[in-house]
Amino acid sequence: MAERLHNDDEQGEHTPLFLLLRAVCLTSAGIGGAVIFAASLTVTLSVVMRNLGFGGIRGDFELVELACAACASLFLPLCQFNKGHVMVDLFTLWLKPITQRRFDGVWTLIFAACWAFVTWRLTLGMAEMHDYGDRTMLLRAPVWMVYLPAIFGMGLSAVVALLQSLPMMSGAFRALEVR
Repeated sequence: MAERLHNDDEQGEHTPLFLLLRAVCLTSAGIGGAVIFAASLTVTLSVVMRNLGFGGIRGDFELVELACAACASLFLPLCQFNKGHVMVDLFTLWLKPITQRRFDGVWTLIFAACWAFVTWRLTLGMAEMHDYGDRTMLLRAPVWMVYLPAIFGMGLSAVVALLQSLPMMSGAFRALEVR
C-alpha cells in the first residue's frame, strides 16, 4: 500500500494527537468487546438456566440485539486507525509512490466524508426514534439509546480518516500524521 512511509519514525507515532487517537480508538473497541462479551455470557447463562428448569433470562434475545446494534460501530475507529479496511491499488501500482500516496489521501478523505454522512443520518434517525418513543417488546428499553454508541463510532471513524487523509495529500500536514 502506498500510504506507508519509508521510515516509521516519520509517521508521528509519538505525537500527542497520535497517542490520543490511539487511546480513544482502543477504548472504543475495548468497550464494544466488553459489551458483546457480556451479551454472550447472558445468553449462555440463560440457556443453562432453561436447561436446568429455572427458566431463562427475560428478554435475553433483546439484550443481544441491543448490544450488537450498539457496539458494532465501536470497532470501526480502530480499524480505520490501523488502516484495516480493504484497499485496492491494482490500477495505481505503476504510479510513483508520492502520487500513490496522494491518491490514497483523496480516497481516505472520501471515506471520511462517507463516515460523516452516515453519522449525520444516524443522528437524524436517533432523533426520529426518540420522538416516536419506540421501545423493545419485552424489556421496554428505548431503542433510540442504541444509536448513541453507533454515532460515536462513526463520528470517530470520520475524524480519524480525515486526519489520516490530510498528510497523505500534502506534506504541509505532516505534523498531523496519524499512521
